[in-house]
Amino acid sequence: MPHIALSNVTKEYLTGRRHTVAVTNFSLEVERGSFVSLVGPSGCGKSTVLLMVAGLLEPSSGTITIDGQLVAGPNEHIGTVFQDSHLLPWHTVLRNVLFPVNLRRKNLREFEPQARELLKLTGIEGFAEHYPHELSGGMRQRAAICRALILSPGILLMDEPFSALDAMTREEMTHELQRIWSSYGKTVLFVTHSVREAVFLSDRIMVMGLDPNRIIHDVPVSLERPRTAKMETQSRFNLIVDEIRESIAQGRKHGATQNDRAIRIAASG
Repeated sequence: MPHIALSNVTKEYLTGRRHTVAVTNFSLEVERGSFVSLVGPSGCGKSTVLLMVAGLLEPSSGTITIDGQLVAGPNEHIGTVFQDSHLLPWHTVLRNVLFPVNLRRKNLREFEPQARELLKLTGIEGFAEHYPHELSGGMRQRAAICRALILSPGILLMDEPFSALDAMTREEMTHELQRIWSSYGKTVLFVTHSVREAVFLSDRIMVMGLDPNRIIHDVPVSLERPRTAKMETQSRFNLIVDEIRESIAQGRKHGATQNDRAIRIAASG
């Protein structure tokens, strides 16, 4: 049984007279402990998929299950990390990491050793009593990852968590995430616009296209682990990068063709 399963999922929005289809007949199975990335052009529905898996959005049709159980809302078995760390400015780093514990009305003292261990794992144990404004962007994202892991969720959902970071910090965080994933063995569903980042981290990469917004290419990444910076210069790595970029370009072109056709039909009508 797959850890995460989406079957023929569609998400539609109706705002006034405007009807938007964010995701169409999307199906995906993610095995336990695997690292799967979603890539594709802006507007193809990557973030919408993540929000539905997280239980923060309800699909218009289709089903989403975790270990065979229907997703019916947020639960503590799923941790989420977004582009913005969303740390509470009035709490210390330690209190931010413990926030989900407080939200679930669990005993904070019982979880504090685990929180400090996570801070140590991510290299920010010396900043436990600092406030978010005292941290760099990379440190804030480390704290956000710790917060997502504090309740030991089986699944980690990450929506472009490093996109706001500078190039050097982003590379450092990519290597850090690989190390954390290797240490904890979580199932990760990761959204990114960086093809190289996806290849470096993933077991599989799902390329999404435009109109219809669904998977158009499933690319396995059979590179050995742990991945290193040196691997990014190798031909095997770059062949996968080229394959994905070509697929994204095809998906974008198909979407443009479909939009042109829709405009012609509307004009003729």
